[in-house]
Amino acid sequence: MSAPVAAIDCGTNSIRLLIARRDEASGKLVDLERRLEMVRLGLGVDRTGRFDPVAVERTLEAARRYRELIVHHGVDTQDIRFVATSATRDAANRAVFIEGIREILGIVPEVISGAEEAALSFRGAVSTVAGLPTGPRLVVDIGGGSTELVLGETTPSHRISLDMGSVRLTERHLVTDPPTAAQIDAATAEIDAHLDRAAAEVPLDRAVSLVGVAGTVTTVTAVAAGIQDYRPDLTHGASLGVDEVRDICRTLLTQTRAERSQRKVIHPGRIDVIGAGALIWSRIAERVSRAGTITSARTSEHDILDGIALDLLDRVP
Repeated sequence: MSAPVAAIDCGTNSIRLLIARRDEASGKLVDLERRLEMVRLGLGVDRTGRFDPVAVERTLEAARRYRELIVHHGVDTQDIRFVATSATRDAANRAVFIEGIREILGIVPEVISGAEEAALSFRGAVSTVAGLPTGPRLVVDIGGGSTELVLGETTPSHRISLDMGSVRLTERHLVTDPPTAAQIDAATAEIDAHLDRAAAEVPLDRAVSLVGVAGTVTTVTAVAAGIQDYRPDLTHGASLGVDEVRDICRTLLTQTRAERSQRKVIHPGRIDVIGAGALIWSRIAERVSRAGTITSARTSEHDILDGIALDLLDRVP
């Protein structure tokens, strides 16, 4: 086994930690800790262009808890990588957050580009989903502030990061509970406009398989499976038909928050934004199915977090 490394992914809605080693015989990650906290760091950033101080402090508190786990597992400081994505890219006052993380963890967070975010998500996903057909895979990572589309077989050949995510679209369009038809139409129009731009840069019709990662996709898959308690072993690698994706996403989008909260499998921190995320996933799945021969979507529980850890381990002598 390799020495342990710690990967932290801090997005618009959540902050996640993976402490892992690599099995040198298989090359696969062996988890020591995998944690998630919903902190909504990107609250209001789409509207104000700035971090809310309370949201920053929630996130720093989570980082302090993560530090305790990192120390417990004996991870060296040089083997920690903290990656910040969409919300931090957009916030004019991100320096306060970056300095807070530096004081807690002793490292400077990396505010990575959408392109690098996409590449890391692709690596984490395709390294773990078995049985994908030979040929270009389209990996979709739906976050709170952005969505990444990456096409490739073993490495990315095309990638794009789009400024649409579950938190961003909820704050921008889906403001009532439940959202009105006009609000859904406006959100759909924005998603489709982003996908038009994506199609001009990423040849969606070349994809022979579709893989979705991150909380929106795994939640949709868990709802489809009808499970009450979230179990990654039941969602990882699962396949849903495009029609099933559309139907489940439509249900989640049009339910009230109270109705969604009755589904125990949905994390409380996603109750208010899962409708927007589901709409993004549904539009992507339908768009890709029209562009080529894809009729189903696979789910991966492994994503950018795994990509960060693998990248870290590649750097270790």
